Amino acid sequence: MARFFIGRPIVAIVISIITVTAGLLAMRSLPVAQYPSIIPPQIIVNGTFTGADAVTVEQSVATPLEQQMNGVDDMLYMQSTNANDGTMALTVTFDIDTDPNIDQVNVTNRVSQAQPNLPPDVNQFGLAYRKSTGLPMLVISLFSPHQRYDSLFLANYANININDALYRVRGVGEVRLFGASDYAMRVWLKPDVLAKLGLTVPDLVRAVSQQSTVNPAGRVGADPAPPGKEMTYTVRAQGRLQTAEEFAQIVVRSNPDGSVVRLSDVARIELGALNYQQVSRVNKQPGSIVAVFQAPGSNALDVARGVKSAMAELKQRFPPDLDYVITLDTTLPVTEGISEIAKTILEAMALVTLVVFLFLQNWRATVIPLIAVPVSLIGTFAVFPLLGFSINTLSLFGLVLAIGLVVDDAIVVVEAVEHHIEEGMSPRDATLQAMKEVSGPVVAIALVLSSVFVPIAFVGGIQGRLNTQFAVTIAISVIISAFNALTLSPAVDYGFQGPDFAFRSSQDYWVASLVVSWNLFNGGRDAARWRASSQCSIGSLSGPRRAMSDGAMASSGRRSSASPSSSVSSPSTPWWVASSPRASSRRKTRASSSSTCSCLRLPPWSAPRRLPRRSKASWPRPRGCRPTPPSSASAC
Repeated sequence: MARFFIGRPIVAIVISIITVTAGLLAMRSLPVAQYPSIIPPQIIVNGTFTGADAVTVEQSVATPLEQQMNGVDDMLYMQSTNANDGTMALTVTFDIDTDPNIDQVNVTNRVSQAQPNLPPDVNQFGLAYRKSTGLPMLVISLFSPHQRYDSLFLANYANININDALYRVRGVGEVRLFGASDYAMRVWLKPDVLAKLGLTVPDLVRAVSQQSTVNPAGRVGADPAPPGKEMTYTVRAQGRLQTAEEFAQIVVRSNPDGSVVRLSDVARIELGALNYQQVSRVNKQPGSIVAVFQAPGSNALDVARGVKSAMAELKQRFPPDLDYVITLDTTLPVTEGISEIAKTILEAMALVTLVVFLFLQNWRATVIPLIAVPVSLIGTFAVFPLLGFSINTLSLFGLVLAIGLVVDDAIVVVEAVEHHIEEGMSPRDATLQAMKEVSGPVVAIALVLSSVFVPIAFVGGIQGRLNTQFAVTIAISVIISAFNALTLSPAVDYGFQGPDFAFRSSQDYWVASLVVSWNLFNGGRDAARWRASSQCSIGSLSGPRRAMSDGAMASSGRRSSASPSSSVSSPSTPWWVASSPRASSRRKTRASSSSTCSCLRLPPWSAPRRLPRRSKASWPRPRGCRPTPPSSASAC
């Protein structure tokens, strides 16, 4: 396989481009969250038994539901809460690996089996089903800056004008109002008057339900009609009552003497709230709280932006003295956390670059691994949609750790190629021989690292779900890195084998200081052998310097044609014109027949391996270098 990609490097580059493109496209559609979804799905069933206490609700509503709900598929446990206001909430918790939509269908089927055993008032009021989505993503607070509107008006306005608009935002799972709820006509009974007249509460309920209804009255003149009737009229009768005055005129009972008992005689009627269980305030002012919940699998950042954009558009149609403020935004920690981790990834890449450059001492050996790192990291996101993963803190931490792992495979390939080139092989032969030697170790490295992290993906439960994305992210990036090491790295390494060149300068003293630092890093092999020397000048550098000892390398590492077997070393040769032994051994056969150039040369990591293919007589003389006669040993 390596021979194929070395001979066709464009194929390897195209494969890498496709991998990066797939990763970038997947990143745009992946959900973004602070942590993986580890909350077990919950289906909540709400019911109301008006006027009943907690014990009555438990015995007549909760118990029949629990009996039928017991044993539903993939259920972990269930819990019912009954209150003295007649409300009941049955929470059914399912396994974390189940689909919430299927769980809701199973709960609905079980509740339908229990409905014949429930009180008629509960069935008439209705049972509500909803999927629990955990904590709200955004909390929006409506308020009146000059306290022109009360909490009831604000809640009713939000219920009519805001809830439906927010539900249309993509990714919104639920919109819930806290505090005062809808408007309702409240009838406050007078028990003493009811006792005197012999009336009961069911009598009043029956009267209200019969007289506050929608009454279709039909049409007049509809076909078949007598001859001459050309017009058809639709009769519209009075429907449901709207005001407290209309409810007050409801007839509760007609007496034998012709008198009637109206609802206003036995009760006080007013327009109020449906319930008064909660009161919401914003900065000590009446307000209404709108909680927005994220749908499972949606992108939290995109949903938050959509909700904020919808609220900004709705604000333009607000009545006077009505405003809103976002009091809770859970996406801010997500945004800040993702930003910090992105900085950490960049810092890790910079640190890896520095370490690779210092220890490999070759710019080409540094660039090639760094090309493979982005391909491995970005390509990992292309697999996320297939596994149901999201972009979260743990998966990004896995990428931070993977930076130090994915660079190893490319380093192994580059070092093997460099080793064979130094032994005199051509770049192509060196690359082919290196891939024969390291292909097996590269595959072994990927398999060993994957065997460490992949088993975590088979751990079940909440702990397994929490650690799966971290471990599998590293395993996927390592596998992609091994593939790049077998395809992209040898192709790029072979393409980077270019002409040799030597950086030469005779006037910048800071370059000499850089050489000193580099030699000190490599063990101080040159700096430890300094000794006092005579005056020496190279270009504009002059003055007393220290020179190398007799056993050290001399001016340019070349030999004069006049004495090919003798060394050009001299006690007066400055230490900064010396090449390293590695560079000298590699260039010992490239000697000039006319002169030896005494100039500054950086260590071998700064230059490619081969000189341009031209005649030795036509080599350009570096600026600032003085030709040295063959008879002399130094330019000093």
